[in-house]
Amino acid sequence: MAIAFRAPPQDCIHHTDRGSQYCSHDYQRILHQHGFKASMSGKGNCYDNAAVDAFFKTIKAELNWRDTWNTRRQAEMAIFEYINGFYNPRRRHSALGWKSPGAFERKVA
Repeated sequence: MAIAFRAPPQDCIHHTDRGSQYCSHDYQRILHQHGFKASMSGKGNCYDNAAVDAFFKTIKAELNWRDTWNTRRQAEMAIFEYINGFYNPRRRHSALGWKSPGAFERKVA
């Protein structure tokens, strides 16, 4: 989805943990086909995922703990709308100088 909607530039760095899905030949082939530079955390580096862990805490606090859904599909749609309709375009982030990711990206582009 990020490739289709964001059209990242060549040599964009794609950083992940060492999960087997990210190490797979098929996944690495897709990265290579789209010009990504693959980056993986060091073995046993628990601090490498701090930003992602903070994101999951935030989404739980701001969305999941406030609502319930009857189906998995409803939950998926709510999470998708939260991320793409609020978290990325409008929510201000302390790590970005209290700018939204969209505003930060426009400023540095």
